[in-house]
Amino acid sequence: MRFPSLPDTAPLSAVFAAFPATIPALTGYIEAVMRAPGTLDIAERELIAAYVSAGNACTFCYGSHVIYAEAFGIEKGLIEALVADLESAPLAPRMKTLLGYVARLQHPPARYKQTDLDAVLDAGWPEAAVFEAVQVAALFHMMNRIVEGTGVTFDPLTNRAAHPASRLGNRAREHSFVKTAE
Repeated sequence: MRFPSLPDTAPLSAVFAAFPATIPALTGYIEAVMRAPGTLDIAERELIAAYVSAGNACTFCYGSHVIYAEAFGIEKGLIEALVADLESAPLAPRMKTLLGYVARLQHPPARYKQTDLDAVLDAGWPEAAVFEAVQVAALFHMMNRIVEGTGVTFDPLTNRAAHPASRLGNRAREHSFVKTAE
C-alpha cells in the first residue's frame, strides 16, 4: 500500500514534503518528546521508539530508531535481542519492566491495569520517567500509523548510509526532527 504520489521507496520526508500543512506542529512535538531534557536520556527514548515500532511492525520507524539508538550509545544488536525475547535480552531488569509496560500500551486501554503501572513504579522508575516513556510509546503508535498508512517503504536498515544519524556520527545529538522535515 502506498500513496500513488510517493516514489516506490518513499522515505518519511516524501510524505512531509507532499503534505506540509501540519508538519511543523508534528515535528515540534516529536522534537519535544524525543530530544528535550528529561528523566529518560535520548538513547532510552530511541530504544523505546524502536521497540514500540517493532511491536507495530513498522519497518521504517523500527529501522530508523534502531540507527538513532545506536548513534546515542545503545549497543549494536541489543534492540534486535529485545524484540526477539525481552526476558532473555542483556538489559537491566528495571528497563525490561519499563519496556514491558510500554508494550502493554499496544493493547486497548480497557486492558490496562494498575498492577502494570505499579510494577514499573516498584522497579524504581519515577512517574516523570514513566510519563516520558508513555509519550514516546504513544507518539510512535501514531507515527507508525502515519508511516504505514501513507506507504512509506524505505527500510533504513538496508541503507544505513542514507540515514541522518549515520551521517552525523558523534554529532548525533545535534539532530533535529524539525530541520529534517524542512
